[in-house]
Amino acid sequence: MKTIRHGLSVGIERTGADFYLSLRISGKLTHHDYEVILPMLDSAIEGIKDPDIKALVDVTEFEGWEVRAAWDDLKLGVKHGRKFSKIAIVGNKKWQEYMSKIGSWFIAGSIEYFEDMEAALSWLDE
Repeated sequence: MKTIRHGLSVGIERTGADFYLSLRISGKLTHHDYEVILPMLDSAIEGIKDPDIKALVDVTEFEGWEVRAAWDDLKLGVKHGRKFSKIAIVGNKKWQEYMSKIGSWFIAGSIEYFEDMEAALSWLDE
């Protein structure tokens, strides 16, 4: 039997003196994934005073959402969208680039799509 991996890894990384939220999304996200992930993500974001968060989101292994999970993702963007100053999305599929453009409607800061991790990190550091 083949093991199907899916979910979201959340971390805090550093380049030089800058810190950023690091997210790696893999597989097809489910509503249950969001039930587990959202409280952790909410806790991490809520703990930041005067949030001006930069985020690096790796979607190179992301395959999409179940319908209810897509709704969960939209609610996440509406709830926390004003707290992000920059989001760099690193992917490898055209639909991921389109997804980043749609995501920019719900974020107060800037979202850019990249196919190269180094270019994404450079943009975050600007």
